[in-house]
Amino acid sequence: MIASVGPMLPLPLLRATGRYRGPLAWNVERDMPFAERWLESKFPLWSFSILEDWSAGAFDDLEMVVFSRADDSAQRLYYYVCELQRRGILAGPQPLICDVTLIPRPHSLKHLEATLATLAERLEVGEDALVRAIDDAGNDAAPPDAGTGRVCLLAGTPPPDRRLHDAAAQAGWRAQGATLAESWSEMAAVTRQPGESPFAALARAMRATTAGSRGFLDRRKALAQAVSQSGAQAAVLWFTEEDEARIWNLPEQKRVLEDMGIPVLALTRRDWAARDGAGAEISQFLKEIDA
Repeated sequence: MIASVGPMLPLPLLRATGRYRGPLAWNVERDMPFAERWLESKFPLWSFSILEDWSAGAFDDLEMVVFSRADDSAQRLYYYVCELQRRGILAGPQPLICDVTLIPRPHSLKHLEATLATLAERLEVGEDALVRAIDDAGNDAAPPDAGTGRVCLLAGTPPPDRRLHDAAAQAGWRAQGATLAESWSEMAAVTRQPGESPFAALARAMRATTAGSRGFLDRRKALAQAVSQSGAQAAVLWFTEEDEARIWNLPEQKRVLEDMGIPVLALTRRDWAARDGAGAEISQFLKEIDA
């Protein structure tokens, strides 16, 4: 069996193996002494949970775990797992890194295409199997809405689950925005051009996926599109203490929301498990809009 860590991975290629279980899960409501021994505090909480479970043998039934280089934390966790295994401190499945190159240049795209071909060979997936997986993929079902009422867009750091969505629902609003697990399962549609290899088509789709924290995406434009598509009448920009990539987009994202006349609540340097009262702040913000 195969699992993954991080966004913007070649999901059809992983599914074509017939052994893909999906992204590794996490449980942040517990002590994690092994992970706390080895990981610095700037690692996100989900990485502590994954390393803790890895050390406890929870992933021993897996053959390998594919990590994404499109996310700084996933990439760093990969190197820590490799080093701990090299030193004999950690066992478990083989870690692999997928070198997701995002620079908008033809050479970068070709590099990603070659990376996918090498990964397919490593996973024993032929081109025909990949084509079938791409054709069978379709569009993944959208995540369920939380609550009823007007829409509040939840953007920034993807939360661990739907606890922030539930906070909006308690105020009578319907929050839209992907959780971390949902964002790791997102991928742009794969469309093949005439004569194009499935690896080239898959590389283009990966680079069009917006879930990663790195890359050259116009996040100001993407946020405006999300507001328009969702019909949101309020927005929450929520960033965790450890999210050192997305936070740079806060000023321009807040500005575009204000220009659109959307009430916005910016919450920065927050606890990823939302144990710092973020849910109550979101509920109060939305209730005040209704007042």
